[in-house]
Amino acid sequence: MAPSLTNEPTYSHIIAAKLHSTFGAEISGVDFTTPLAHETFAEILDAINKFGFLVFRATTLTDETHIEFSTRFGELDDVKPYISAGRQHRLKYDELFDVSNIEPDGTILDPESPRGHANKGNSLFHVDSSFNPRRAGYSLLLAHELPPRGMGGHTAFADTRAAFDDLPSVLKRKLLEEDYIAAHSLFHSRKLASPEFFASINPSEYPMGRHKLVQLHEPSNRMNLYIAAHVHHIEALGQEQSQLLFSQLYEHATQDKYVVEVDWKSPGDLVIWDNTCTMHRAVGGAFLQKYKRDMRRCTVHDSSSQAWGLNDHTDVRQGLP
Repeated sequence: MAPSLTNEPTYSHIIAAKLHSTFGAEISGVDFTTPLAHETFAEILDAINKFGFLVFRATTLTDETHIEFSTRFGELDDVKPYISAGRQHRLKYDELFDVSNIEPDGTILDPESPRGHANKGNSLFHVDSSFNPRRAGYSLLLAHELPPRGMGGHTAFADTRAAFDDLPSVLKRKLLEEDYIAAHSLFHSRKLASPEFFASINPSEYPMGRHKLVQLHEPSNRMNLYIAAHVHHIEALGQEQSQLLFSQLYEHATQDKYVVEVDWKSPGDLVIWDNTCTMHRAVGGAFLQKYKRDMRRCTVHDSSSQAWGLNDHTDVRQGLP
């Protein structure tokens, strides 16, 4: 049975209000207009390791302070490889990933455009960058412009530590004994979300990120199910066996009892999540073709001993045009 968090988490410099019995918290009492004291940041880091994802409201963060704050969590990923390959970047800083429905010219993205079809994969539960040689650790997503309330655009999170804890004992033991390796592909999840548009893509023709399916989440010392819609196959299993096992685990981990939806309320809202113990997905809505949703993400490279999985230490990226 997944352990429940204490009823009233207490800190000296922040206030943490639980969002779910096993993970997630909304943090208040933090002033982002000045550099955070070491003691305050230490409590935020403790909270993200404990809760898996944190919500901060109306932070007043700018692009510059968003990046500055993110660097305190570790080394940042950037969009340089994608820009070098010819992709346009709407934002000023390479450390910011543009996860908006806005084109470089400021118009609203057409959901039927190539980028619109690629973005449909974000609606599936996933983790960031598991398909690259070095996976993502923390992601910090900041709202700059939001659609009107009631038009959608929420972000959902799934607790993969609790999901592992609750697996049947026989299955849990098998997973630990077999020590399976999962192969992650961005092209696979894109094709799942938009099969007709990506019908000509064969994910097997591209490199995949290889990571253990079950692994220790080092900051919390808890076992975790490292799973995502990016998983193309599980190594050492036949295609049918691989799909059956993946489907069983993915459906288990995305049950309502492990999921929380975060409603973005105002510009300046910030959500931080740990990709190594949670999954997330974008919840669509009527806003897509009508209103701008300007969201910018800093992505922190994982610094754990499992950051590179079983991959070569290269700069190869999936998803380049």
